[in-house]
This record gives sequence, structure tokens and C-alpha cells, in this order.
Amino acid sequence: MFTETQKLHLIEEVLKTHNVAILTELETIINRAGKTGAIKHFSASDFTGRWSTKEADLIEKAIEEGCEQINADDWK
Repeated sequence: MFTETQKLHLIEEVLKTHNVAILTELETIINRAGKTGAIKHFSASDFTGRWSTKEADLIEKAIEEGCEQINADDWK
């Protein structure tokens, strides 16, 4: 939750902005949030199929090398 200070800071930054693209994007975000009631929260399933096969292989290799190693001495 934003504090009042954070809200005021955002308002000040918007007032200083003269870039039409930024203002348009902010307006779009605010309008979208007002219609849905809240900004969508993403889950891992939202990203299914986003990685290429090569990227998925690299991630899997990194997990196997860095996370799936059992050191018997760590349990002593």
C-alpha cells in the first residue's frame, strides 16, 4: 500500500513531466486499474511457453548444477 508521501511524490513527478508518451501511458494504466478494480497479479503459469528451448535448457542446467547438489556433510 502506498503511503501518502509516496502518492504526493508521484503527483509531483507527473506534474514535472512534459513527455506526452509517458503521460499517455500513465493515463492508460490508471484507467485500466479503475476498470478492473485492481492490477493483475501474475503467477508462474502466466509465463508458460515464454522461454525458447535453448533458454529452458540453460535454466535447467543451472538448476541442476547449482540447486540439486546434496552434500552429505551439510547434515552434520
